[in-house]
Amino acid sequence: MKKNILIINGHPNKESFNYALANAYQQGALKSGAQAELIHIGELNFNPNLQYGYSKRMDLEPDLLISLEKIKKADHLVWVHPVWWGGLPAIMKGFIDRLFLPGIAYQYRENSVWWDKLLTGKTARIITTIDQPAWYYWIFYGNPSVNQLKKSTLEFCGIKPVAVTYIGIMKTSVEKQRAQWIAKIYQLGEKHK
Repeated sequence: MKKNILIINGHPNKESFNYALANAYQQGALKSGAQAELIHIGELNFNPNLQYGYSKRMDLEPDLLISLEKIKKADHLVWVHPVWWGGLPAIMKGFIDRLFLPGIAYQYRENSVWWDKLLTGKTARIITTIDQPAWYYWIFYGNPSVNQLKKSTLEFCGIKPVAVTYIGIMKTSVEKQRAQWIAKIYQLGEKHK
């Protein structure tokens, strides 16, 4: 059976290197025979603001309904995003806020601090671009964007294992390095990792 892979690009700019990385992963996965779909969050039409918090459910816009179905049927989720101010781009955070909801991604148990993880059986990879060495981001900042997405979102909802690939240092990169990074991500796509 073909592996069903969903690549989710959180960078809003179509000209970004993150777009190229997401496309490279998809091309590698397709070449290997996997089913691989791609969501560019910046191209979706939805309100990223969880307007009422969790006190009142907002209706999901058509683009979010389609995205939710793709997430549900995927075996492997690949999240591609830059680190901005130690975190995720606002549009990506809004996408998660609007879709990873109680009853969809997790469900708290009545009269309990525990919850049910509704997205178990899926795996994930985070591909994140950074403007500092990965070791510096880890030692001095504690990997905030990775912790947020990996531990507080994906693993919280039952998705595991979650692998992480750091791409950078972006601001000092040259064309040769970028070509090597594209090739690396293409190979990850071929291996479905």
